[in-house]
Amino acid sequence: MSGTVSPSSTTSSSSGSAISQVGTSALGSLSNNFSNFLSLLMTQLQNQDPTTPLDSNQFTSELVQFTSVEQQISTNSDLTQLIQLTQASQIEQSASLIGKPVTVASTQLSLQNSTGEVNFNTATAEPVGIAVYNSAGTQVQTATLTSTAGANNWKWNGQSATGTTMPDGAYTVTVTTLGANGSSSNVPFTVTATATAVQNNSGTVEVQMGGLTLPFSAVQSVGN
Repeated sequence: MSGTVSPSSTTSSSSGSAISQVGTSALGSLSNNFSNFLSLLMTQLQNQDPTTPLDSNQFTSELVQFTSVEQQISTNSDLTQLIQLTQASQIEQSASLIGKPVTVASTQLSLQNSTGEVNFNTATAEPVGIAVYNSAGTQVQTATLTSTAGANNWKWNGQSATGTTMPDGAYTVTVTTLGANGSSSNVPFTVTATATAVQNNSGTVEVQMGGLTLPFSAVQSVGN
């Protein structure tokens, strides 16, 4: 289940509330069982045969087990609250990205308003091939350029190889060096797009950039 900034906060709160209720229920159940145990123990002590008294080691061991379970449930509850606070903090941080250019590690670019941007580095100036594929895996555009040593940037205008304007959305990209002997090797790259929303998807904070959605951890830099 997912949603934008406001719904995601509600989703996070609802999920945390459900988990909290489970923890409260577990503590309540444990408390009832413990009360029953104490009542049974008191009854046994009152009616025990003086010649064969109850084994104190046995009920002491059971008391220790109850205490251990109670501590474990309490610890789980504390961890749940910590996770909720962390997720809320990430949502607040992510919300500040909306409307800004965000550079992320991804094998896909986001075409927004007929613009997509790819960033890569090469050790030396060399021929580089870039290919763009639609969601069906069909190659829609290619480009060949000579990189410069260091940082490079390529922008796609959203046009296919046949001159068709492609719809905005997510497109898979490959970047490869083109060796003189016909060999090629993949080049690591990032993509830059404008953040349009953030959401909490099953406990994972995600950033939306048009048709591309990635976890917050994929963000590498944010522009102005």
